[in-house]
Amino acid sequence: MDEKIEKIRIGISSCLLGEMVRYDGGHQLDRYLRDTLGSYFEYVPVCPEVEMGLPTPRDTLRLIESGDETRLVFSRSGEDITEPMLAWAQKRVRELEGENLCGFLFKAKSPSSGMERVKLYDRHGVPAKKGVGLFARTFMEHFPLLPVEEDGRMHDPHLRENFIECVFVLKRWRDLLAKGATPAGLVDFHTRHKLLLLSHSPELYRELGKLVAEAGKRPLNELSSAYQVQLIKAMRLHASVCKQVNVLHHLLGYFKCQLSADEKQEMLTLIELYRQGSVPLIVPITLVNHYVRKYQEPYLSRQFYLQPHPVELQLRNHC
Repeated sequence: MDEKIEKIRIGISSCLLGEMVRYDGGHQLDRYLRDTLGSYFEYVPVCPEVEMGLPTPRDTLRLIESGDETRLVFSRSGEDITEPMLAWAQKRVRELEGENLCGFLFKAKSPSSGMERVKLYDRHGVPAKKGVGLFARTFMEHFPLLPVEEDGRMHDPHLRENFIECVFVLKRWRDLLAKGATPAGLVDFHTRHKLLLLSHSPELYRELGKLVAEAGKRPLNELSSAYQVQLIKAMRLHASVCKQVNVLHHLLGYFKCQLSADEKQEMLTLIELYRQGSVPLIVPITLVNHYVRKYQEPYLSRQFYLQPHPVELQLRNHC
């Protein structure tokens, strides 16, 4: 698993990197995104308002309901800039096709870039948190398979790990395709991700297995496309405590002939403590990794479940 990590290209709202592009001339620097994740991500910054030609500072914008449509207007003047924003957004997402992005981090609550729960004002001026920023909507429709998240939600350890895990899986998948996918390559990719997929969705884990069983029988391009759709669908589902416990018990089965009674009981105790919320996932995972090295278990040594992302990020220390 000690593979050299190439920086992964991720789109991001410019203000989150400290760029002075906000309506008030300020920024919304997120040091975790810039400094910690920035060690692994190469960011492609995007600011819809500035890139479409609006000044900084500027009047605030808001989303309003107009019949069945969502309009983007200036809060004070009421000037409607929906069409210019949508025209710019369509042009920008086409440009982003060439950036090889593996995800996007949006600015929460933004009428251009919020991916959910943006204030949407009705005809009486009463807001409801049910809107989606115009650029964010355009991006997600254009790139339906890309992982997306918001800065605020990235403070939730479970949402943060899920997004980052999905990004790293997508990058490995892209690397496979870039080298030239083969039936053997698809089988190897799936084999190394089996337990990770099982932790996200046992149902889709089985469906993906059925697809891989057709390697060499169906046209590879068709099979790869179908596999990618199901792969991302599975990875977007959260790996719940119950599903993680299931995988941890599954892991024990690989050591049934090696572990002593005390070693097995130690593992079972840690799994139960994790299930109760007394210890984070990294605790039983660390013991499993110890057993993998001690007993030189070849299958598990290649499983990305045991290290799906850099350990330095400490994502499993809080889940």
